[in-house]
Amino acid sequence: MLNFIQLNRNIRSLRRYRNIIGVLIKYGFDHLLEYLGLAHLVARSRKLFRREETLIAQLKPAERMRLALEELGPTFVKLGQLLSTRPDVIPQSYILEFAKLQDMVPCFPFTGVREQLRHELGGEIEAFYSFFDSTSIAAASIAQVHRARLLTGEEVVVKVRRPGVVELVEADIDLLMGLALLIERYLPDSELYDPVGLVKEFARTIRREMDFSREGHTIEKIRDNFAGDPTMYFPKVYWDRTAKGVLTMEYIEGIKINDFAALERAGLDKRLIARRGADAFLRQVLEHGFFHGDPHPGNVFIMPGNVICLLDYGMVGRIDPQLKGYLTDILLAIVSRDVDAVISLLLYSGEITDTLNTRALKRDLSAFIDSYYEIPLREVVVGRMLMEFIEIITTYHIRFSPDMMLLGKALITMEGMGRELDPEFDMIEHLRPFMEKEVKERVSPRNIAKDFGSVFMSYLNLTKNLPNDLKEILNRLNRNKFKIDLEHRGLDRFINELDRSINRLSSSLILAALIVGTSLIMQTDRGPHLMGVPLLAFIGFAVAGFIGLWLVVAVFRSGRL
Repeated sequence: MLNFIQLNRNIRSLRRYRNIIGVLIKYGFDHLLEYLGLAHLVARSRKLFRREETLIAQLKPAERMRLALEELGPTFVKLGQLLSTRPDVIPQSYILEFAKLQDMVPCFPFTGVREQLRHELGGEIEAFYSFFDSTSIAAASIAQVHRARLLTGEEVVVKVRRPGVVELVEADIDLLMGLALLIERYLPDSELYDPVGLVKEFARTIRREMDFSREGHTIEKIRDNFAGDPTMYFPKVYWDRTAKGVLTMEYIEGIKINDFAALERAGLDKRLIARRGADAFLRQVLEHGFFHGDPHPGNVFIMPGNVICLLDYGMVGRIDPQLKGYLTDILLAIVSRDVDAVISLLLYSGEITDTLNTRALKRDLSAFIDSYYEIPLREVVVGRMLMEFIEIITTYHIRFSPDMMLLGKALITMEGMGRELDPEFDMIEHLRPFMEKEVKERVSPRNIAKDFGSVFMSYLNLTKNLPNDLKEILNRLNRNKFKIDLEHRGLDRFINELDRSINRLSSSLILAALIVGTSLIMQTDRGPHLMGVPLLAFIGFAVAGFIGLWLVVAVFRSGRL
C-alpha cells in the first residue's frame, strides 16, 4: 500500500514538473531551463507547448514572470509575494511586479466547507454554529472566510482552509527544492543568493500560514504584549472551534483605516489614529521583537474611541535583541549622516564578501545619505529610506535578515497610512524615543554586566575546548588522516557539454572509419554477398547509417545546429 501511495505521489510530481515546464516555455523562460541542465526536457516540451508569441512577446520579462507565477497556482504566488520583500535576491523591476501578485481565487463549494469542518472539528456545522453563511466574505489561495454565529450567540468569522491545498503546497515545495539544488549546481555565484536556504525559508513561512492554530496563538501572543493598553484591540479566538485547518474568531465591527469619509462621520480623530498606529507598530518591533508583517489597510480596523484592531496574523516578523540593536545603530547612523559609522556596522555584521569594494560602497552610501541631506527629518519616509539602503548594500552581496526586509515593507505601509491620515505625520518623531531608550538600556550597568558575563563564558568555554581541539588536529596529522576538501563550482555544465562534444566527435570518427573501411571492402568484392553486395560491406554501411542518423537526431534535439 505504501509503495502504491509513493507511486501516485511520483506520478503527480511528474505531472507537476510537466506543467511547470510548459508554463515557463509558454511565457518565454525556456532558456532558464537550459541553464539548469534541462535542455533535453526543453527540446521535447517545445513540441508539446507553443508560446503565444503575439501577446506574450510584447511584455517585459518581469511581467511575464508574474503571469507565469499566477498561472502556476497558490504556492508560486506566495513565493512571488515573498520574493517581493527580498531586494537582495531579485532586481527592483521584479520586486515592483511581484508586489502586484494577487491570490484572489474563486470560492470553493460549500460542500467542501462542510467536509473541512467535519474533518477538522469532528462534527457537522450545526453542532458548532447556530448560523453559518454559505457565501464567503473573502477568498484567497489558502483559505476562505465565512460569517457565522456560535450556539451561545457570539458573532464570529470562520477561516476554512482549502481542500487539498496542503498536499499541493508540499508537492510544490519538493519541486522547488529540486530546482534550488539545480541552481546551486549549474549557475555560478548562486551561493551568494542561497537558493536552498530561500526555499527552506519559504517552506517555513507558508507552512506557518497554513496552520491556523498557530495563527490563533500569534493573535494571543501579540494581545498579551499589549495587555492593559486600551488603544489596541485584538479579536478573541474560540479554541473549541479552532484547529489546524479552521480558525474561529470574534467578528469585528469597525471601519477600515483608509475609509476616511466613514471615519469622519463616526467622529474619529485621524491624527490620533496615526500616532497610535505608529507607536503600536514600533512597540511591536523595538520592544516586543514580534510584529504584524502585513499591516495593509484591509487588515486595520478602527473601532469606537479611536481603538485600533489588527486582523490577519498569517504573516509575522521576528526581531531578536541582537538584530534590534543592529537596526537601531544603522538608523541612528543614517539619520546622523555618518557614513563611516554605517561602514563600520556593515563590517561588524560579518556578512561581508572577500571581494567587497569598500571604496565603492562608501561612495554609494555617501550619495545615498547626501540625497537626504537637505530634506527635513519630518519629511523623511523612514521605511523607504531603509529599503533604499538595503537595495544599495545588496548590490555588494551583503546579506540582510529576511525579517529586516519584511520590516522595511511593513514600515513603508504604516508610514503611508500615517501620512494619509495626518499630512504632518513624522515617523522619526515617533521613532526617536524608542531608539533613545534602546541606547540607554544598552549602556545600563545591568546590560553591561550581562554582556561581560556572556563574553567571559564564551572565552572560558573556548579555553576549555582548545587543548582537546589542538590534540585532535595533531593526532590526525600524525595518522595522515587530516584532509582538506576542495570543491569546484560552476564547472559542471561546462564538463557535461565537453563530454557531449567529445562523444559526438568520437562517434563521427567511428562513422568516418566505417565508411572508409566499408568502401574498401566493396572494392575487393570478396566473401558472401547479399543483394549483390558483399555481406561485410552491407553490414558496415548499415551500422554507419544508424550512427549517422543517431548523430543527426541528437543534434536536432539539442536545438543547436
